[in-house]
Parts: sequence; C-alpha cells; structure tokens
Amino acid sequence: MDTNTNLLDFNVNVLQEQLEELGEPKYRAQQLWHAIYQNQIGALGEATSLPLSLRKILDDKFRLGNLMQINELVSKDNHTTKALFSLPDRHQIETVLMSYKKRRTVCISTQAGCALGCVFCATGQMGFDRHLTVGEIVEQVLWASRKLSVTGHKLTNIVLMGMGEPFHNYDNSIDALNRIEDSNGMAIGARRVTVSTAGHAEAIKRFAEEGRRERLAVSLHAATNNLRSKLMPINRRFPLDELMAACRIYSSITHRRVSFEWALIDGVNDSQEQAQDLCVLLHNIDCHVNVIPLNPTDQYYGDTSSEDATTRFKSQLDKSGIPCTIRVRRGLDIQAGCGQLKSENIGGTS
Repeated sequence: MDTNTNLLDFNVNVLQEQLEELGEPKYRAQQLWHAIYQNQIGALGEATSLPLSLRKILDDKFRLGNLMQINELVSKDNHTTKALFSLPDRHQIETVLMSYKKRRTVCISTQAGCALGCVFCATGQMGFDRHLTVGEIVEQVLWASRKLSVTGHKLTNIVLMGMGEPFHNYDNSIDALNRIEDSNGMAIGARRVTVSTAGHAEAIKRFAEEGRRERLAVSLHAATNNLRSKLMPINRRFPLDELMAACRIYSSITHRRVSFEWALIDGVNDSQEQAQDLCVLLHNIDCHVNVIPLNPTDQYYGDTSSEDATTRFKSQLDKSGIPCTIRVRRGLDIQAGCGQLKSENIGGTS
C-alpha cells in the first residue's frame, strides 16, 4: 500500500481485505463504508466511529479521493454551479450541479476528455486524456451531495452526461453506479440515474442484458447516416440501423423509455425533412425526444436554430405522436451547458 491509494476505488470487500491486513476486525470495513458513503466525511480523521489510532494509520496509508478543486463558477441565476477539478496526473475534469424546483441534479464526467470527436462538443474537441477510475467518478457525486447538504438540500438525480463517453469506460462507470446505488451507501435509486451515450450500440445491448435499471439517453442529433456521420464520427462504427436496433432491445428488456437528445443547429439538422426522417426512425420505439438549442463552443461555428424553426421541428414530432420537450438551456454564462464542458474554460491547462 502507498499514500497514492485512493480509498474510493475500493468496493466494500476490498476495503475489508485492506483493513484485515492492518489487523482490524471485519466490521471495521462496514464502519468505514458507512462513514464515507452515508456520513460523507471529507477526511479520514472525521470517521469518528473508528478508533483514533486506526484513523491515523488510514490517513498515513491512503487518501480519501483524487479530486482537487481548482475553481468554481456559479451562474447569474444561481441555479447552476460548475466545478473544475485537477487529478493527480494533472489532467482536469468538470462537474456541474443544477438546481430545479424539486430536483438537485449533478452532471458527472467519466473520462478526462473524449475520443469521439463530435464536432459541436467542446469535450470532443479537446481530445482524450484517460478514463476516470471508479473512485474519481463516485467522488464527483460525493462532492455534490456534500455541497447540497450545507444548504439543507439533498441530491436527487445523477446524469452521466459530463466529459467523456460512459460506455467507453463501461466497467468503471457501472462499478461507480453500483457504489452510488448501494443501499448501504449513498442509496440513490437507479431510476434517478441517467446514462448518456453518443450511440455505442454494443454497450447499449450489454447494458440492457445485464439488467441495468438506470435510464438511457442517446445523443442522436441527426436522422440520416450521412449527416450523423459528419456530426458524430461514432456513427461510422454504429450506423443508425444498428443503433436503433440496440435501443429497441433496451426498451424491450427493461420496459423503460429511451430519451433521445437533439441539439438543434441552424440550417444543419433543424429542417422539416430531418424532423420527418426522425419520426420514421423512431417509429415503434418507446421514447422521448429532448430538443436542445445548440450551445456555443469555440471550435464549432454552427448557430442556434431560430425560435420558429424550433417550434416547427417540435410540431412535426407532435403530429407523429412522438413526445418531445424543448429544453431550457442552463448555465450558459459559465459554459456549463450541454456540450460545453472543457476544462481550460475556467482556468488551468490540461
């Protein structure tokens, strides 16, 4: 063991093994687990259910988390907070906490950067650095929960929609969700968790076949292969027919509705033809479409669709009986909107 070992990377069984190596009884692991995930201690010295001597040993041998907060921005309406964290290897990630009337949602990252290269996404524009560990994913949720507890609120929802493609870091993302949803830990129900993917069809099928209960969101953004491949290179590997087949499998196994995300780009994917093609594409899929006005990024020069074009697009879906919601953009003044996460934006270099 060394002082670089992050306790948050351990599941309860490994935690028990580590404590037994220190000559401690098995129940100490449950006490420490409870302190970390239920009491949500910020430092090992705060685990007062453990003897002081053990706390000192743990503090010498381990660390409780990898994330060092570098900066924090709060939107003018005070509803959105974006935090920049540095990792031990100096890579950086961003996490966004959003407050609604009845919900408190944290948008977490699963990778530092992203390899998919979606042209309108700031994270995709910065390239891929590395996968986050289980502990680094979980720690973002703990950060949000601790932050809310100070104001008397509780974290209600989690979305894996931050930096990176969760299904490219599948095992760590799933292990992190198991940790977050553990009834003896944070106990956040799977129905309050949404996993977003750019369209990894193989992983969607695996996700369903493994009996996952989290909600699924698919970033679609185009209804024809030609256009989608230009916007989202992953479409060349998993074209629309294959992607839709995977979504139908997910829906049939889980009996859950699929959310499709659609960033409206002026003159690109906001035409009536695209709306009609989308209606055909989603035929016989239990789904909901979230229409999101394009959020600006430095390296993509597309414009947000007009209000009239947005209304016409939604009307076409409404006529076809496909549920559709025009989402309100959040956190634009701090570049915390969907597709905007890029660590350099709020200080530091990656």
